[in-house]
Amino acid sequence: MASSDGSYSTDEIKDGESGPLRSESTNGPAPRGSGSADGADLAVPAPIAAPRKVALITGITGQDGSYLTELLLGKGYEVHGLIRRSSNFNTQRLDHLYVDPHNAGRARMRLHYADLTDASSLRRWIDALLPDEVYNLAAQSHVAVSFEVPDYTADVVATGALRLLEAVRSHLAARPDRSVRYYQAGSSEMYGSTPPPQSEDTPFHPRSPYAAAKCAAHWYTVNYREAYGLFACNGILFNHESPRRGENFVTRKITRAVGRIRVGLQSKLFLGNLSASRDWGFAGDYVEAMWMMLQQDEPGDYVVATEESHTVEEFLQAAFGYVGLNWKDHVVIDKRYFRPAEVDNLRGDSTKTRRVLGWKPKVGFQELVKMMVDEDLELAKREKVLVDAGYRDPQQQP
Repeated sequence: MASSDGSYSTDEIKDGESGPLRSESTNGPAPRGSGSADGADLAVPAPIAAPRKVALITGITGQDGSYLTELLLGKGYEVHGLIRRSSNFNTQRLDHLYVDPHNAGRARMRLHYADLTDASSLRRWIDALLPDEVYNLAAQSHVAVSFEVPDYTADVVATGALRLLEAVRSHLAARPDRSVRYYQAGSSEMYGSTPPPQSEDTPFHPRSPYAAAKCAAHWYTVNYREAYGLFACNGILFNHESPRRGENFVTRKITRAVGRIRVGLQSKLFLGNLSASRDWGFAGDYVEAMWMMLQQDEPGDYVVATEESHTVEEFLQAAFGYVGLNWKDHVVIDKRYFRPAEVDNLRGDSTKTRRVLGWKPKVGFQELVKMMVDEDLELAKREKVLVDAGYRDPQQQP
């Protein structure tokens, strides 16, 4: 299943994966009491452990899915992820969290085959897993790619969200004793050409097939909340990055190139519009806001943002400058990377989120850039070992 922060994931289930899991009590033997009048010990009943909350995540293998999984496991959740069948594994962002499901005492994350284009698989897993919370992070969310595959983008991002909402609704109709809370991953791209700052009340003006599809998913979520009383929240997250960001997104493309240039594996970086301005935050901070939305008494829609914007050129200056390089010596403008319809400036107004949820970002812009460059510099050093040993062609990139 795809991530909301990159291209549609093509993940394969881990070996040994089986059907649904509901955690059982891990209480040990009951403690022994002080005994009866004849000296025989009486068992004192152990307290019954509270059942774990169960979360279902689409797009679990993406940047946001991996950070959200970490967060929920840390809070004691049982986490299930839906992934697409593929001949190649793409679960590296989850490898540090994976425990073989045969180790039932420790495996609290499970992966299952499904697809947002297959309504039956969505309903089947909701019925089987009985989740308390559903997080829809899956999407074909690369803006430039959405111009190349607009039909597919709309089917996955817009209609896919509708299929999942309907699966939740029909499940609850069949099981009135149950309650499920739903999170829909929105995007600041929905605002498009609307001037900043952008809040929950700012009109949408999407400028790409991806953004238009996200607008549809947003309003489907509002409609199911109002029509059926579903506890459904839209999180309108502005750009959020990390070392786990896909390498075809501009921030990671930059930091990846900085590492390779610094160790001598690359000399040029080809980019498009350097004047585009974005509100960049840390993905690890933003997934906490997702979770907080579903813990409220009433559902709602929330903008998640740092309220600061920086241009691509400023990101270049920060990233290259951190390792003592001048970006102007290495960056080449390539018209192929300009969008058919540009989005000039996105800067969020997260007043409601800070007031209602008590959320605020912990990682600032400079710290985020340094975090990403540090990670990619280490990656480039490991890559250079392979090049020096003759296992990789050093001329793969100019």
